[in-house]
Amino acid sequence: MEQQILISEIATDTFRGLTANSKYLLSKYFYDDAGSTIFQDIMQMPEYYLTDCEFEIFTNNRKQITESFHKGVPGFDLIELGSGDGLKTKILLQYLLDNSVKFHYIPIDISHKANVDLVNSLKNELPLLNVTAKTGDYFYEVKNLNGYSGLRKVFLFLGSNIGNFSDDEIDRFFSQLSILCKEGDKLLIGFDLKKSPKVIMNAYSDPHGHTSRFNLNHLVRLNKELNANFSTENFEHQAVYDPQTGAAKSFLVSKIKQSVYIADLEQHIHFEKWEPIFMELSRKFDLRTIKKIAEDHGFRVENQFTDNRDYFVNSLWVKE
Repeated sequence: MEQQILISEIATDTFRGLTANSKYLLSKYFYDDAGSTIFQDIMQMPEYYLTDCEFEIFTNNRKQITESFHKGVPGFDLIELGSGDGLKTKILLQYLLDNSVKFHYIPIDISHKANVDLVNSLKNELPLLNVTAKTGDYFYEVKNLNGYSGLRKVFLFLGSNIGNFSDDEIDRFFSQLSILCKEGDKLLIGFDLKKSPKVIMNAYSDPHGHTSRFNLNHLVRLNKELNANFSTENFEHQAVYDPQTGAAKSFLVSKIKQSVYIADLEQHIHFEKWEPIFMELSRKFDLRTIKKIAEDHGFRVENQFTDNRDYFVNSLWVKE
């Protein structure tokens, strides 16, 4: 039943996106099992600075970060949204366990495979960890956590996932979290900061072709789940960055005039030569904007943890 609901949702979103005047696909569907695997390759690239930045931040500030999580309370729920392989989070989890802090780790990811792999790795690496993984869209899963245990809630939203959201989605996301949070609950959120456009373009249009494969895999997923007949050879990946707005955008561009049939939708989708499909927004922020977003949603910025190049910030907020 769960799989049927997921297919229905992806079918509806795909129909809306590919029949719009300006075609688009939703980035949340990047992360099927194959997409999650490709994203692990992306995170290993030297050009993909985001992972290294958070490793550095967590390694250098783990004591201060984790003390802020549990200061003044007997225990807390550590809820990670879009947990993936948990590679960076393990730095904080290890430190909390080493210091006998009482907490419950609740990773939420849309990929079942990612959750299974994460739980298995945690059993091997951190056998004393109290962990309950949840699979699904974190917007939906977060609603189900309201009043989860009565303890302080600490939300992790890492890796600049927030950069994939439009202004409306940012407002919706933090409004939901604000409703779920009581006074003293906390958020630790990763924000990619504005920097040299060359650095950004190397990360989002890499010479290894991983970001291209990541985007094209979305079409492969539609072939599998909606019985479409996309030919990935007929599309190419293109990334652009606007330093004024901080918006890095990814597109798949049709290299030929073509028609694609999606059997589950009973729809022929027509593409003109060089017509784009908007795939993903990856926004870059500045500290002033981050502070305003927090205050607009009932939070106060408690601390800003940056790497030594000021490429990235993990912003710690508290609900007031």
